[in-house]
Amino acid sequence: MTLQRLARPLTLVLLSAVVLYPLVWMLGSSFKSQEEVLNNMGILPNVWTPGNYSAGWTNFDVSFGRFFVNSALVAGLTVVANCVSCLLAAYAFARLKFKLRGFWFAIMIGTLLLPGHVLIVPQFVMFKTFGWVGGDWPYAPLIVPQLLATEAFFVFLMVQFMRGVPRELDEAAIIDGCTPFGVFRHVILPLSRPALVSTAIFSFIWTWNDFFRQLVYLSDLEKYTAPVALTLFIDSSGQSSVGPMFAMSVLSLAPVFLFFVAFQRLLVEGINTSGLKG
Repeated sequence: MTLQRLARPLTLVLLSAVVLYPLVWMLGSSFKSQEEVLNNMGILPNVWTPGNYSAGWTNFDVSFGRFFVNSALVAGLTVVANCVSCLLAAYAFARLKFKLRGFWFAIMIGTLLLPGHVLIVPQFVMFKTFGWVGGDWPYAPLIVPQLLATEAFFVFLMVQFMRGVPRELDEAAIIDGCTPFGVFRHVILPLSRPALVSTAIFSFIWTWNDFFRQLVYLSDLEKYTAPVALTLFIDSSGQSSVGPMFAMSVLSLAPVFLFFVAFQRLLVEGINTSGLKG
C-alpha cells in the first residue's frame, strides 16, 4: 500500500524533473562564461559570471529593454484585439440566427487544420500590397488581422462557453426591451469573463513567444521584439555570445512565467467552463 501511495507522486516528480531540466540548465548556463558553456554540461557553473546579464542587456546599439517594450506592445494589443473580435464572432455563432450559420462555423473550424506556415506567403504578399511591410508602423501585419477574429481556436472556445449559458437569460432580456446588442452587453459579456481570461492568457503567451511571423515582418532593429532580438547574439560568421544569449532568454521567459502564475486559477476555470475539459 505504501509503494502504491508513493508511486504517483514519485512519477510526477520524475516527469517534472524531465520537463524542467532544460529551463534549469538554461538558468545555470546564463551564469557561465563562453568557454564553460561549451565544456561544462552540468547545471551549476564552476565560475559564476553574472556579468552576462549586463553584457546581454547592452550588447547592441539598442538596449534589450527596448525589445521588451516592443514585445509588450505587440502582445498587449493582440490580447485586446483577440478578446474583442473573437467574443463578437462567438456571440454571432452561438446566439444569433443567420443563413448558413452552421456552414460558416464549419469553415471557421476547418481553418484550424491549416498550418500557419502555409498562409504566410499569401499574407505577406497581401500586406506588402497594402504597404504594411516595412511601413511606418511595421506591427500592423501582426495586430490588424487579430481584429478580424482570425484565431478560430478562441472563437470555438467562446462559442462552447456561450452554449452553456441558459437561453432563458436572453429571452428575459429581450422581454425587458433589449436588442441583440443589449443582450450581448448586459447578459453575455458579464458572464464570459472566464472565457475572456483564457483567451487573454493564451494570446499573450503565444504572441510573446512568437518568432517566425515577427521575423518575417520586422526588419528595423529598433522595432524588433525579444524573440527576434535573441537571434542577434549569433553573427554571420557563426560566432555567438552564448552566455549573454542565455541570460536574455531567461529574462524573456520571466514575463510569460509570471503571467501564467498570476492567472493560473482563472485559466483552469476558463477551460473547464468552456466545454474543453476531458
